[in-house]
Amino acid sequence: MRTDTPPLEGLGFTSAQISLYNAVLRLHRATCAELAEALDGSPEPLSRELATLVKLGVVHEQGGEYLARHPATALGHLLADRLDRLAAESRRIDTVVGSIRDLIHQYDAGRDYQTGRFSVDLVGGADELYESVIGMAVQSPPLELLSVIPDRRTMNDFAHRYADQWIGAQRAGLLSTRNIIPVQTLEIPALREKLTQFQQAGASVRTLDTVPSWFLVAGSDAAGVPARWGGTLAESAYNFHLVRTPVVVDALRSLFDELWARAAPLPWPRRGDGMIQVLRLAAQGVCDEMIARQLGISVRTVRARFADAMAELGAQSRFQAGAEAARRGWLT
Repeated sequence: MRTDTPPLEGLGFTSAQISLYNAVLRLHRATCAELAEALDGSPEPLSRELATLVKLGVVHEQGGEYLARHPATALGHLLADRLDRLAAESRRIDTVVGSIRDLIHQYDAGRDYQTGRFSVDLVGGADELYESVIGMAVQSPPLELLSVIPDRRTMNDFAHRYADQWIGAQRAGLLSTRNIIPVQTLEIPALREKLTQFQQAGASVRTLDTVPSWFLVAGSDAAGVPARWGGTLAESAYNFHLVRTPVVVDALRSLFDELWARAAPLPWPRRGDGMIQVLRLAAQGVCDEMIARQLGISVRTVRARFADAMAELGAQSRFQAGAEAARRGWLT
């Protein structure tokens, strides 16, 4: 493809700078006055143009005389400088593109604030609640789920009706959950067993003396809030609002993080900690006898814990047990 644009003009040179550079090339060593005479110009503006060419690195100044660098060297310097500027511009563009999601969130928050329009769906019933969470998890796994549950009734329903569904989703990699519950609910029959299984599947659970209200945050785009803030799911027959507005989601996520920092871990060791210990040591190549010495137990107990682990994990061999334990995050 032909172009009539002079090469130096394509690099940003003005016509005056191109004429001056050509004069320096021809005269090779010349003072500003000699160059002005050759170009039929005034020395004062010429000296400013010479200073620009020196700054660009295509002309040297030595003892009041100007001489050109080799054209190939000069061109290489100009191209390198241009490429550096293009790279810097590209990095700035990448930064802007990377922040576009945050900008969109801010735009949506501002629009919602000004218009008062919020994307809100009314969800009713416990089955719909748990199914809607699993549905969101299937669409975008693993779904980061933050839940705050303030009452015994909801925790009792969880333990006896819905825990297995969430435990299965956590094990399958659909969910990644953090949960805050009142410490008083730990007295509920069967809850300890279900929470232990939930933790073994990779969930995190902490307790508070008092939880301000029920709510959940599902990923970065959705949050569940009760019909009345400070209320519970059970007292409103599990009716709640599913809100898809960034300003609300972000606020509830910040509230959860504040509560999480104040909350305490569950006050009991996790069931299966013994078998996790032997699995971790075995993964490091430690033999049964050495595992027994390190843990202060008998070799028979070590082997019994391996058997428990294989049964718990549905594995046919120690190798399969180790692989499944690693997949569930037990060995980290």
